[in-house]
Amino acid sequence: MNKMSIEIVSDVMCPWCAIGYKNLEIALQALGNDIDADISWHAFELNPDMSVAGQNLREHLMEKYGITPEQSDANRERISVMGEQAGFTFNFADDGIMINSFDCHRLLTWAKGQGKQTDLKLALFQAHFTDNKRLNDAETLLDVVASVGLDRATAAAVLDSDEFAQEVRDEQRRMHRMGIQSVPTFIINQKYAINGGQPADVFKEALQQIQQEQTSSV
Repeated sequence: MNKMSIEIVSDVMCPWCAIGYKNLEIALQALGNDIDADISWHAFELNPDMSVAGQNLREHLMEKYGITPEQSDANRERISVMGEQAGFTFNFADDGIMINSFDCHRLLTWAKGQGKQTDLKLALFQAHFTDNKRLNDAETLLDVVASVGLDRATAAAVLDSDEFAQEVRDEQRRMHRMGIQSVPTFIINQKYAINGGQPADVFKEALQQIQQEQTSSV
């Protein structure tokens, strides 16, 4: 079995990050016991200047990308179909919002030390995209934290402080220095990069190729 480091640069607000991860999961399952993947997540804020109150998601995307309501609907449909194929459910609502995700990243940094980072990341994806929960509400965010077995009181103390804020900022600066400008980006063995919410077959082929290179270099 080959050990493989997979670092995922991602934002909770990014639907392609959810799709990409689920397709990576499918690829790893298809490869069976061939790869022992060590998965970790790195912070990337799509909207670092967004207010805590957030903005209507449709309105935000139309403004950001200059698209029409019809184009927005078509994008949602495409994402929903690709999500379904990957095993993830998107329930886009007209009152869905885009938020500043900095506190989510602080909690994810804390959760890494508890061995629950991936569990929390997936729970946040589900809360935001499937259940249409408001992750800018502290109690809602703490409910998600508790749902994966993390301590609610400790998480509340993190939110009430600036704990892990510097770590998140430093991590984001490091990602930018590495030239990462979009998410998701999957960094394999600190050497290879796979960009975007790729299909499972693309991940599988790439991982097999990297695995072969690992084996031949030993």
